[in-house]
Amino acid sequence: VQLQASGGGLVQAGGSLKLACSASGRIFGSYGMAWYRQAPGKEREFIGGMSWNGAWKSYGDSVKGRFTMSRDTRKTAVYLQMNALKPEDTAVYYCAARAAPGSSYNKGDYDYWGQGTLVTVSS
Repeated sequence: VQLQASGGGLVQAGGSLKLACSASGRIFGSYGMAWYRQAPGKEREFIGGMSWNGAWKSYGDSVKGRFTMSRDTRKTAVYLQMNALKPEDTAVYYCAARAAPGSSYNKGDYDYWGQGTLVTVSS
């Protein structure tokens, strides 16, 4: 199973970006998904998680109210809509999947990771 994250780029503070995570196979049929990010010199941070059917979602405090996860099961893709971006949102963003219906806050619970996509927010 391979995950591919895309959609990163350079944006001004206050702007928006939408990241996408696509996967091979039928992974999104029964897998919990999440987005993490990692800035230079910092730990990988939980951004948001979603259960296999999208019924449960949770977001990290630093992005709550600004970022939204969604999924399109037919296209086997998961999205992260990022609004009101701040310079401190600058990081490499990773999507992750776990072979279980629910999501998790613990990055060790995820079985598959995308390669990451860089988001840079200028002030």
